Amino acid sequence: MQKSVAFYTLGCKLNFAETSTIGRQMTEHGLIKKEFTQGADIYLINTCSVTDNADKKCRKVVKEALKYNKSAFIVVVGCYAQLKPKEIAGIEGVDLVLGAAEKFNLIQHLGQAAKLPSAKIFNQNIKETNIFVPGFSVGDRTRSFMKIQDGCDYFCSFCTIPLARGESRSALIADTTALARRVAETGVKEVVLTGVNIGDFGSQRGETFIDLIRDLDEIEGIERYRISSIEPNLLSDEVIEFVSKSRKFVPHFHIPLQSGSDKILKLMRRRYNRELYANRVARIKYLMPNAAIGVDVIVGFPQEEEEDFLETYDFIRELNISYLHVFPYSERANTTARKMTGKVHETVKNQRSKMLRILSEKKRRSFYEENMGEALTVLFEGEQSHGSIFGFTENYIKVEMPYDPLLVNELVKVQLESINENGCVNGLEVEGDLALRVS
Repeated sequence: MQKSVAFYTLGCKLNFAETSTIGRQMTEHGLIKKEFTQGADIYLINTCSVTDNADKKCRKVVKEALKYNKSAFIVVVGCYAQLKPKEIAGIEGVDLVLGAAEKFNLIQHLGQAAKLPSAKIFNQNIKETNIFVPGFSVGDRTRSFMKIQDGCDYFCSFCTIPLARGESRSALIADTTALARRVAETGVKEVVLTGVNIGDFGSQRGETFIDLIRDLDEIEGIERYRISSIEPNLLSDEVIEFVSKSRKFVPHFHIPLQSGSDKILKLMRRRYNRELYANRVARIKYLMPNAAIGVDVIVGFPQEEEEDFLETYDFIRELNISYLHVFPYSERANTTARKMTGKVHETVKNQRSKMLRILSEKKRRSFYEENMGEALTVLFEGEQSHGSIFGFTENYIKVEMPYDPLLVNELVKVQLESINENGCVNGLEVEGDLALRVS
């Protein structure tokens, strides 16, 4: 009898790309993919370890999986599995823990996939297995997350990712464009380029990120590309200018800031200052006034005084950006920041997080209002709720329209009408003409 497998992914877009890649390997070996709630024989949980919440959620997911099948074989992979394998092995119900390299050879570790008295761990030192495994997601949504890079050489004082994923590495441009052609064959309309530090693409091989995106722009069958999070010091004028003229790369950037205080940026060991960051935002908005710019911010970093936080708040308030992702600082093992003095109380972190999240909503609404009346191209996804369908414009405005199955995975010209109570934008298909849809 064929065994079945279900998946649960925690964390970033890169994890989704890797889960999908592992999933295809498993179905190619005869396993049947099931939904999480359908009681699969095997559950694979791909973990994140950026915050304490991600660690706690892993435990919760294991418990949930066993609720649907108490004899399920539980496999845990991902960053948490690389950093704390023994901790995961101690979670009741876990049978197999695979490190960063081993997860891509899951089949050879499964055995009979029967419950074990205690968890097995296969977890080599990441420095000894510093290979690059490309991948992409497909079938989960209308967009595909395509992995173009892995690892990081930066060693920011708060981050464990270099310990979990190793040194920065990527494939050759020729191999990456070949992967994009495979993605194009799946019928997805939009590809999101993902990695840990994608602006560093090709640096070990004498190639560059700008050369990659120029080649990707020429591939037939993919209508849109998004650049996921890219470091401000690697977001060059050349990249910004290329996107402003590109046929396929959309005007949407996600640029981690982490702090608007040069003092805190230095403590974080970030490779830029406020001035450079503001310059990147200004350059984008000069060339692409309607561009969306998302920002990551960490609050409550050690030694962040009230004046440092207010400096960050005021800096962001004045920036012409579109939304924030706010993270209270989370102490991680084996990082420099953990040893720092001047810890910030959790209550203070929560207060500061709330202030920035309110600011984020104001920024998002203002950005949406600036675009009212515009006719933009929306890629509609399969998601539906209460008779509505949702999609995103090229500049990442979430649009809601009455559900129509013919809209799914279609690029449609839509006029933005108003912001509704859900925080989405009500749209009207331009002339209601199916011929305007880009297939």
